Amino acid sequence: MASEEESAVKEPLDLIRLSLDERIYVKLRSDRELRGKLHAYDQHLNMILGDVEEIVTSVEIDDETYEEIVRSTRRILPFLFVRGDGVILVSPPLRTA
Repeated sequence: MASEEESAVKEPLDLIRLSLDERIYVKLRSDRELRGKLHAYDQHLNMILGDVEEIVTSVEIDDETYEEIVRSTRRILPFLFVRGDGVILVSPPLRTA
């Protein structure tokens, strides 16, 4: 009975709690995206992620053709501390029944 109660989602942060030690997706301000293993978090959504892939997307305008040029920069980090005030979205891993 206790395991059903532990896996119940009653508040928004419960979904984050259930994602501990699993890979999550985090969208941040300034067109940054993270995918990594959630090691810890707090009520402000400060997070510690491990094995992180960071993707930074930037849009530039070509001076001659005025076309938008979209560039993505990727990097892999062993650990990353994410400050909660920059978090826009947190997506837990897909769960199948």
